[in-house]
Amino acid sequence: MSARETPVRAVIESASQAWAAGDADSFVENYADEATAILPGFTLLDRATIRTAMAAAFAGPLKGTRRIHRVQSVRFLDDTTAIVITRSATEPPADQSSIATWVVSGRSGRWLVEAYHDCPA
Repeated sequence: MSARETPVRAVIESASQAWAAGDADSFVENYADEATAILPGFTLLDRATIRTAMAAAFAGPLKGTRRIHRVQSVRFLDDTTAIVITRSATEPPADQSSIATWVVSGRSGRWLVEAYHDCPA
């Protein structure tokens, strides 16, 4: 892992930590206002919608779970844009794994999730 990757990977780790805490506000802290999340069966079109969906999920079916993202690759398109591929799993149960693509951008000295796409592995 290069030093250049460290802040990008920290964004993904932050999402995992917020998920484990069931904290929707912290979960979207590193998402851009106009971020999109595409998941099996639905699309969330901005940070506010992502926050609302995650708050409901953390209070319901995702309560007490954690999401582990294992970074497979980080590819920089330029100095301010990176594509990250993760193998991800929601536990429990341990059988819910996926492959995710994250597009992150460097803005005003910090990295933000611009787009997230998740599909079953």
